[in-house]
Amino acid sequence: MKLYNYFRSSASFRVRIALQLKGLNYDYVPVHIAKGEHKKEAYSAVSADLLVPMLETVGERLSQSMAIIEYLDETHPSPPLLPGDALGRAKVRALAQSVACEIHPLNNLRVLKYLVRELKVDEDAKNTWYRHWVREGLEGFERQLMQLPASTYCYGETPTLADCCLVPQIFNAKRFNVNFDGLSRAMAAYEACMALEAFQKAQPSACPDNEP
Repeated sequence: MKLYNYFRSSASFRVRIALQLKGLNYDYVPVHIAKGEHKKEAYSAVSADLLVPMLETVGERLSQSMAIIEYLDETHPSPPLLPGDALGRAKVRALAQSVACEIHPLNNLRVLKYLVRELKVDEDAKNTWYRHWVREGLEGFERQLMQLPASTYCYGETPTLADCCLVPQIFNAKRFNVNFDGLSRAMAAYEACMALEAFQKAQPSACPDNEP
């Protein structure tokens, strides 16, 4: 397998976590999003949506982190990233989508760049935008966790798709000094995940294209 990545991309981070949890080897191909490498002809020939991550496997190319992770879970089912029962899977997907569909789209790099370059928002206002939407989203995530039975991770006693999404979002939020007060369940799940080797190996500082 070959994974096209940007070390700071939370979507790429999600897939790296899944690959590490499943013990799958892959070739790491860096694509520097901040420098616009994803928009150049070499990458447009690989990725139709000009985004990362992109997974090449069995002669096919797969985009979108959530689709990639579910593909990996179906083709390499151990350890599972989704519960065995339909209700449990729905709850884990809801948590994961709260990050991937509600929080992340409002604060990813291209949105922040548009705020600055096109709407002429200054740095302080941009950061205020980021912190507001991430904090509001994480509060909703926390409320969902509080309705679930006590657990070590987001759902149950092993990491799931929800943890694959939460950890990268927390990583990015730390860079922008988001306030995590009162997010006890979410932060406990984050700390439990980061105690695992798979999450350590997947983090941005472990990537070959990592920058300060």
